[in-house]
Amino acid sequence: MTLYDRVVRGNLIAPAGRLEGGWLAVAGGRIAAIGIGEAPSAAAVSDFGERFVLPGAVDGQTHAGSYRGLAGIEATTRSAVAGGVTTIVDMPYDNPDPLTGLAQLEAKVRAIESTSYCDVALYGTLAKGQPASDVALLAKAGIAALKISSFESHPTRFPRIPMSQTLDILEAVAEVDLPVGLHNEDQEIVLARIGLAKRLGQNGIAYHSPSRPPAAELAATAAFLELGAVTGAHVHIVHFSLPRGFALVDRYAREGARATAELCVHYLAFDPDVDGERLGAKLKVNPPIRPGAREQLWRELAAGRVAFVSSDHSSWPIDNKLTASIFDAGAGVPGLETLVPAFYTGLVARGERAPEQAAAYLAERPAKFFGLWPQKGALAVGADADLMVLEEGAFVYDSKRAHDDLNWSPFDGQTFAVQVIATFVRGVPAFDGSQVVGSPGQGRFVPRRPAA
Repeated sequence: MTLYDRVVRGNLIAPAGRLEGGWLAVAGGRIAAIGIGEAPSAAAVSDFGERFVLPGAVDGQTHAGSYRGLAGIEATTRSAVAGGVTTIVDMPYDNPDPLTGLAQLEAKVRAIESTSYCDVALYGTLAKGQPASDVALLAKAGIAALKISSFESHPTRFPRIPMSQTLDILEAVAEVDLPVGLHNEDQEIVLARIGLAKRLGQNGIAYHSPSRPPAAELAATAAFLELGAVTGAHVHIVHFSLPRGFALVDRYAREGARATAELCVHYLAFDPDVDGERLGAKLKVNPPIRPGAREQLWRELAAGRVAFVSSDHSSWPIDNKLTASIFDAGAGVPGLETLVPAFYTGLVARGERAPEQAAAYLAERPAKFFGLWPQKGALAVGADADLMVLEEGAFVYDSKRAHDDLNWSPFDGQTFAVQVIATFVRGVPAFDGSQVVGSPGQGRFVPRRPAA
């Protein structure tokens, strides 16, 4: 009789459907068997009764190194497992050196293997003027996607890539079959409108959205989509705040272009007309959260025009938000411990099958997008035993108890319809509902699969 390493019991959310009273058996870090009824023998048993067991979330957009550099991986991944996230896909804009070459990639992989609590896939990028042929080197080394920006936040770390170089990149990427993500804001429009707002003394959160208007998003996106259509590259918008944007991407996709777009959970959760006065700069992200857009974005998701949902977790300390002008405050919010409960709560409020939709948009879809499927993203035999266990109820979020070393959030005080009560990374407990019980170095670098 086989003795498995661990058996986990609960209501399983598997690709074939919901298995109530189900079990899965773990051997060597992978799911070895799944069933209902009597479970096989195991060295350890974790019985969660009627709680839901889902594949661990794959957060497709995080910024672990944007503030503290590679040292930020430890706190970011600690927060991830506390939020049911078992794989993050980290952006390349690390401080002080973005991931533009093999040396930076190797350094980041070393940091992951020594400090990470969960598995990590990686975006790469190119510097302004860097040869597009370097994409092939990064792709061969296992990056999951490439990221560029049409807006310059920093000349080295977050540069604006000109259209001519963008075309070169997309031509090169089409040959290695790698998604290229875009931060989609037109620089000239944004700088002009910010300048106007400053001259008029319009310094509050209410002026953030008008200073980066919808036209800036749509203009940058349209140009990028057209370049993708003519090169055959897979072009991806990493965050849309506008329902019209998803319709635009869908139009290109229906015409045969390889075009996708992603939605960050804060766009589904907040409205500056409702929450702006209370939250101020805590609500600042780029592109901005738009007044009156929330319900329309939920409709875009229901229509199937959203590739997946991510957190866009930023590791800014709260001091970075405490400025006299909204234009001096940092953009971004912590999000790894609120991604799952915030999205799940929104699904419940709209009568959706929340466990199944959460598994699809937070695990299966991003795992497929980044070439991690079927190793990640599903409760299936042969997949890594990455699990999150969810308990439904009414739970008030308190960021002071977060595990991210930041301990602030725009979600503070919100009542969620679910909480994460356990997380397993490759079958090993990483979070017990209260404490992170994993250890630094438990996580691994996961490269994009060649046949993705």
